[in-house]
Amino acid sequence: MINQELLNPKSIAIIGGSNNVHKPGGAVVRNLLSGGYSGTLRIVNPKEDEVQGIKVFHDARELPPTELAILVVAAKYCPEYVELLAKEKQTRAFIIISAGFSEETHEGAVLEQKILDICQQYGAALIGPNCIGLLNRNHHSVFTKPIPKLNPNGVDFVSGSGATAVFILESAVIKGLQFNSVWSIGNGKQIGIEDVLQHFDEHFNPETDSKVKLLYIENISNPDKLLYHASNLIRKGCRIAAIKAGSSESGSRAASSHTGAIASSDSAVEALFRKAGIVRCFSREELTTVGCIFTLPELKGRNFAIVTHAGGPGVMLTDALSKGGLNVPKIEGPEADELKAKLFPGSAVANPIDILATGTAEQLGIAIDYCEHQFKDIDAIAVIYGTPGLTQLYEAYEVLHQKMLECKKPIFPILPSLHTAGPEVAEFLQKGHVNFSDEVTLATALSQIMRTPKPAPPEVQLYGIDIPKLHKIILGIEDNGYVPPQTVRDILSCAGIPLVPEMVSTSKDELTAFAQKVGYPVVAKVVGPVHKSDVGGVALNIHTPEHLALEFDRMMSIKDVTGVMVQKMLKGTELFIGAKYEERFGHVVLCGLGGIFVEVLKDVSSGLAPLSYGEAYSMIHSLRGYKILKGTRGQQGINEEKYAEIIVRLSTLLRFATEIKEMDINPLLADENDVVVVDARILIEK
Repeated sequence: MINQELLNPKSIAIIGGSNNVHKPGGAVVRNLLSGGYSGTLRIVNPKEDEVQGIKVFHDARELPPTELAILVVAAKYCPEYVELLAKEKQTRAFIIISAGFSEETHEGAVLEQKILDICQQYGAALIGPNCIGLLNRNHHSVFTKPIPKLNPNGVDFVSGSGATAVFILESAVIKGLQFNSVWSIGNGKQIGIEDVLQHFDEHFNPETDSKVKLLYIENISNPDKLLYHASNLIRKGCRIAAIKAGSSESGSRAASSHTGAIASSDSAVEALFRKAGIVRCFSREELTTVGCIFTLPELKGRNFAIVTHAGGPGVMLTDALSKGGLNVPKIEGPEADELKAKLFPGSAVANPIDILATGTAEQLGIAIDYCEHQFKDIDAIAVIYGTPGLTQLYEAYEVLHQKMLECKKPIFPILPSLHTAGPEVAEFLQKGHVNFSDEVTLATALSQIMRTPKPAPPEVQLYGIDIPKLHKIILGIEDNGYVPPQTVRDILSCAGIPLVPEMVSTSKDELTAFAQKVGYPVVAKVVGPVHKSDVGGVALNIHTPEHLALEFDRMMSIKDVTGVMVQKMLKGTELFIGAKYEERFGHVVLCGLGGIFVEVLKDVSSGLAPLSYGEAYSMIHSLRGYKILKGTRGQQGINEEKYAEIIVRLSTLLRFATEIKEMDINPLLADENDVVVVDARILIEK
């Protein structure tokens, strides 16, 4: 629970405050005082009489009623202090900076639970333990530096790690990114990242609240809650970016040793973020760069003009933008000739627009004006301007400042000379701007933003899924494990999934008659072994009854085979759909090119069930091999609509069958008319 005593306390008591600003107890006092806290500040320290100019209470029992308490004492003393303050001093908010709780030992976890129980009993808010604190425009209750510039239009930043929060702030401050609040939730015993998002969502005021949220997450304890509130905030006009650490096996181990966090599979995280509309980042630099981009006018298209006085960075930015799916179109025609005439001889305007090292601040402004007003196909402007050694940077940056205020198209300032032009860059940032000192990092972040879809609609799209029949089939399955082929067909038919004609039998005559009925050529596959190809259990292009009889005899002699399946042989592009049930997340649905492409290229896209049509199309379009599906070199593309429909139907079916732990449909065969399931397996665990 997040209350006013936590957000805007009229009084704060620091238990363990001291004069030593090199320790947390002294540093938090320093930050509160330097941050201009306007309420009453009280300090408890049995060994000091005065701390940083404030008279000290030697015993917490001497305190008058106090709204917020910050604890900077050994873990073993914290429960006693919390109970005393909550019971006798009406304290209704606690920030516990101390470590030594569930992140370290079982005994620490017991102490942590005791603190939570007391807070729940008295209706008190709890941040931590094991955190750096809470920083907002009312009070700077953190013990760390840097303290970023705070204003209502700044970023709300929530971190599951205190030290990482500091490093992210370091990365942000040098870019000029400003903040509205910084939340370090530590172990998140009561208030986790999902709870902070819930508070942002339920109390959101579009006129006064920050519209940018940055997250560093080590543990997603409630995926549904995160999805719901993040999606709501984005629909209300907010933009959210996040790092989720600990998704790999090794990263999971590292996260657990750090905060006791439970890591989730990377595909589940990817799917959750896509569904919510959260921009996923993988480094501190990328997160703060995305945060800076979010503070600028929203990019409406993909076409960039690059204005530079240094050819190399312009080329590198062009390459990076193009690689990320953004465009640097050629600029030509009368307007381009007109601009070229206003620049020094040797300047280039084809895009990048190179005004040369001798280019003046005035010419920089002229080039920006042409991109804003004359070049209609340009959606955004990147300005690379460092130390040419020939012009006065203060003047150039003042021109850039004015243009960023005037222009409707977003301008991305890339000012790389942090060492040789530090004062000039600092003055530019003081005017409320951000700086992207590296052009490739900027391009990577921009492409990640552009690839992130809008939040998915919350409604489940049933579309004729036979849920009663599905439940009846699953109820009739007695044993856990991979179900037989006919049961697979029965389950898929509940979602109206088109299936290739097939028969499973131990009778050679029955299979020969079936092949004659559907028409040759046919395919024969063993039933029993999970990996059919590995045991020689697949035969293609069977054109005669005699060939089928030979393959039947050979396959029935393979170890563990319980029968032979015969299918009508179809042609088309091989596709893949898979699903895996992830604890707490639900089913992660995967799609991509089928056959060996799944295993060799690992070109798959993920989504969280249930999926909408928009999500399914987004998954398909995000595949690296999408051009193959679309059709290349005169070949017809696949029926994308039917592929998306199967993805949606399967995801909805899975939503109502948590007993299905794995589903692997590989391949589906697709052409311009149909998409048909050829092979599938389903793992059931009740």
